[in-house]
Amino acid sequence: MSIAAQRRSAPLVLISSALVAVWIVVAAFPFLWTLWGSFKVQGDFFSKADWMNALWGTRTIVETGGPFTGAGYEGAWVEQAFWKAALNTGIVVIFTVIISLTLGTLGGYALARSGNRYAFWILMLALVFRAMPHITLVSGYLLPFFEWNLWGHLPTAIIVLVAINQPFTLWMLHSFFLNIPKDLDESAMVDGCTRFQAFRHVIVPVMWPGVITTGLFSFLLAYNDFTVTALLLNQDNQTMIPKIASFLGSTQVEGKVMYAVAAVVSATAPLFVLILFFQRQIVSGLTAGAVKG
Repeated sequence: MSIAAQRRSAPLVLISSALVAVWIVVAAFPFLWTLWGSFKVQGDFFSKADWMNALWGTRTIVETGGPFTGAGYEGAWVEQAFWKAALNTGIVVIFTVIISLTLGTLGGYALARSGNRYAFWILMLALVFRAMPHITLVSGYLLPFFEWNLWGHLPTAIIVLVAINQPFTLWMLHSFFLNIPKDLDESAMVDGCTRFQAFRHVIVPVMWPGVITTGLFSFLLAYNDFTVTALLLNQDNQTMIPKIASFLGSTQVEGKVMYAVAAVVSATAPLFVLILFFQRQIVSGLTAGAVKG
């Protein structure tokens, strides 16, 4: 690149870097502020007199003897047994992802390799169900779950979350399979593989980044869900998001706000770790889904 071109591009690079920096600050600030405030008392973090109290911990020093306190985490995890909600969330998420990926992978492969017209209409029907609000689907399950005494249990929420997530999983994996040449299947079957063996040993390893990407989105749907888990699970089987909401109380009942703040940080931190750990697979999977093989 010539010196003149470098001079022309320097302001653009500077502006782009500044915009990215501003975006990072704006995006990260809510979490960092919540993380900081989770080690304060409610009188500081929600101070009406001076918001600077949240920085210096004025009331926290008075009440606890130091500028930081772990009372919010202790109250949430020990006193309110938030660990049970975390365990329930793990169970719901793991089974939702496994079942969704299993059904979505088999169904997506079958539809991608099918030359029949009905494959298109099945995908269109799945898209319609995907576009429907979750509350619309959940309401249809309530009566039979009550009649069969299934309401309130974790498998109930898993079934509904899989049903809600399946259209998205089917569409996404279907698009990945379309980008894999049929020649790979045919070559494997010529070498003696059955259709399922070709799928398992040849096709799945090729599109593994797509499976990880789809699995991550399925994980986020189940992990962050409020509507399904709040309506279908009882107090003993709550997952993290409804549990956090219960800490906030209501206009009639005083809540434990700092427990909620600590629980929010606890629930959000694993997502950052997950994204950082799988960032390469996510980018690879999204790129693979956008490029025709």
